[in-house]
Amino acid sequence: MRELDGSAITQAVARMCVEANVNLPEDVKGAIEAARREERWPVAKDILDRIAENYSVGGGTPICQDTGAACVFLEVGQEVHIAGDVTEAVNEGVRRGYKEGYLRKSIVGDPLRRVNTGDNTPAMLYTELVPGDRVKITVAPKGFGSENMSRIAMLKPSDGVEGVKKFILETVELAGPNPCPPIVVGVGVGGTFDKCALMAKKALLREMGSHHPDPFYADLEREMLEKINALGIGPQGFGGRTTALAVHIETMATHIAGLPCAVNINCHVTRHVTEVL
Repeated sequence: MRELDGSAITQAVARMCVEANVNLPEDVKGAIEAARREERWPVAKDILDRIAENYSVGGGTPICQDTGAACVFLEVGQEVHIAGDVTEAVNEGVRRGYKEGYLRKSIVGDPLRRVNTGDNTPAMLYTELVPGDRVKITVAPKGFGSENMSRIAMLKPSDGVEGVKKFILETVELAGPNPCPPIVVGVGVGGTFDKCALMAKKALLREMGSHHPDPFYADLEREMLEKINALGIGPQGFGGRTTALAVHIETMATHIAGLPCAVNINCHVTRHVTEVL
């Protein structure tokens, strides 16, 4: 049994909160640049140029003023013992990272009374047990301009694949320019009400341009990306063919009476960073 002190998690999360907010992943940059080469509408080209200029500024400046809710994913090996309170270790990391990085604190402690916690805690923490003796940490700050555009539907089995397609397309149409397109669309299909929403969020962590291992769903991803880009919403809603950079679908088994489907939208600032301790 390997021993890991909770302070190591705190230090890693603090560092990752800053890194995720100031450095856009290379795969996301590549997708934006590829979209710029393919875009035909001059206004859309200009917007994509401005987006590229924004993430190239550097100097420790956050890519977006909304430095997000700190979504933290832990994959904890069954052969590692973490000394201390894991939840508090993560929250302390968020607390330090958002303070030391001068990142905007956006979390209110109660959803109705709306008093800011002042340190961007608590983190939105998701923990999974996996084989091994390592701890994999992913920090993915989630801005709410895009989060607010996300939806979930408890479809009927008879709605089938066409119902899923309709729901995905309808969600993007309703979102329009609000989530700062070009967007990344995470989709969860199956499971339960809560599981499909989690799958949709985790789908946003996939490498841009990757496809579902099942050819059926890989084809569905390609089809939905094409249909979404045919909507003409375009970068920042000014028109063009680049409404989405990718559609990522995750699936799992479900009940015979249900077809849950969730769509979690992310803006072009699809931030995430991973470390293994």
